Amino acid sequence: MRLALAPLNPTVGDIAGNVRLAEQAARAAAARGADLVLLPELAVCGYPPKDLLAEHGFVQRCEAAAGELAERVGAFASKLTVVVGTPLPVSGGGCSNSLVLLRGGKVLARYDKRLLPTYDVFDEDRYFVPGARGVVVAVPTAAGEVRVGLSVCEDLWMGEDAGFHWRYAEASDPIAELAALGAQVVLSASASPFVVGKAAKHLAIVRGHAVRHSVVVASVNQLGGNDELVFDGHACVVGPRGEMLGEREHWGDEHAPEPLVVDVVRGGVVGGQAARVSGAQASSDGDASEVFACLRLGVRDYVHKTGFRKVLLGLSGGIDSALTAVIAAAALGRENVLGVAMPGPYSSEHSKSDAYGLAERLGVRCITLPLGGAFAGMVASVDGAFATLGESKLGAQLPDLAEENLQSRIRGTMLMALSNRTGAMVLTTGNKSELAVGYATLYGDMNGGLAVLSDLSKQWVYRLSRFVNAEVGGGRVLAGLSGVQQPPIPAGTIDKPPSAELRPNQTDQDSLPPYDVLDAILEMHVERRWTADEVLAATRGRAGFDEATVRRVLRLVRIAEYKRKQAAIGLKVTTVAFGSGRRMPIAMRG
Repeated sequence: MRLALAPLNPTVGDIAGNVRLAEQAARAAAARGADLVLLPELAVCGYPPKDLLAEHGFVQRCEAAAGELAERVGAFASKLTVVVGTPLPVSGGGCSNSLVLLRGGKVLARYDKRLLPTYDVFDEDRYFVPGARGVVVAVPTAAGEVRVGLSVCEDLWMGEDAGFHWRYAEASDPIAELAALGAQVVLSASASPFVVGKAAKHLAIVRGHAVRHSVVVASVNQLGGNDELVFDGHACVVGPRGEMLGEREHWGDEHAPEPLVVDVVRGGVVGGQAARVSGAQASSDGDASEVFACLRLGVRDYVHKTGFRKVLLGLSGGIDSALTAVIAAAALGRENVLGVAMPGPYSSEHSKSDAYGLAERLGVRCITLPLGGAFAGMVASVDGAFATLGESKLGAQLPDLAEENLQSRIRGTMLMALSNRTGAMVLTTGNKSELAVGYATLYGDMNGGLAVLSDLSKQWVYRLSRFVNAEVGGGRVLAGLSGVQQPPIPAGTIDKPPSAELRPNQTDQDSLPPYDVLDAILEMHVERRWTADEVLAATRGRAGFDEATVRRVLRLVRIAEYKRKQAAIGLKVTTVAFGSGRRMPIAMRG
């Protein structure tokens, strides 16, 4: 059998556009002589469709579109088998997360996903009725029929990739059932979001199934970004001895993804040559390369799929805004990124020069909007109000938190005014460490349409910034930055102590523990969900992890929940991001 695995980059809800992408993939597979082409989970509607599934007629339109795709493909490749994901109505009400098998202009078979993930960002029990049986279909090839078993995403992973295997402790293994039904090849269509480190787990799971059941396993993932989730487009075919028969690397060409084509004969490859389609460039820092690719694609797709073409952001001379600008330029092109320097009364000269140095190296336009006049006017108004209230000691208390937040809110207002006039989306630049403890100003530096770094700790921001500079400076060009000939982020931006510069001689560590301590506590509490006692037990004897610090950090996380509920959507890269995968109450005690 000649298998083609085609990652697609669908837009959620664009049924007609997604069917066109599927048809293009089928044409590419037919041109390569494929017997069967496998497309991702819910490719007809895009993943995740969320409450679109509850809109009257939506699932029926998807079902009709799958039939239309069968007719279109049948017109130019009557013998090609297409397996594609779509929601389908279920008898008695509701819908299923299904695969349909198309050939000869008709829908010949249907498989309904059996294991429905309902944890982290997934909420499939809310939308889908689980399937109850395995489906194995005989697929004709020039050499005879091949028995092919169908599965969808979690049917293959069973929660092992995300640490939720216990959810299926009483469930039967769908892949084992397919093998028992005589499947020779198991197909898995996925829409599994990127998380650092998950790719290696996926490959181990695929190999485990292949070896355990003596079958070929072929898996394809969705490609591209939909809201906060980003999908890597990985595809692979693994033989019954665990050998890699073919692989499309992560983050391949997102514009026109080339299908992976593999000839499978009795678990081997014709000619003994493993197929391979190149993807992201190799790097000595694989995790950083993956994270950069994820954020670049996430920014590009979120901006474009929401109808924007350009972005703007405040450039403070700090590392967060610098890295955000680099990612935006790589994602959208330097000509579509506008930097805005907004010096205030406490802005240092090196911050101003670093902001313009970044813009010059990166090749993006940067303009200056001083906030001094607006700040003075607003402070005078606020001071007048306090004088009216009889607050005679006000002068001795300034500058205070209100003045710090006024500066940030003026900057946020300026950026939104520019967005209104230019039609460019505002990118926020705060990182996960700040968002966790509320070290950000609501209606100020939190203003914007997309929070690019909201799932990156401060330590990760430094790591990714150094990676960017090393890649460009070393001559290995990052995608989208081909014109950058020197490290884009000035050394001073990376080396200086981080500061919001909202009062004289301010640094972040005036208000927060050192970031290495803070980030370690946050990783244990937010991503592992440890309590204060568990964090203290794990860090006993380590400098900086005293009880007062740990409990203060966890309290800050708790009381900042109201800010995060009003924050811009952010791109997920870790196991637990602030967003749909972490649902905490605001009015709480504990």
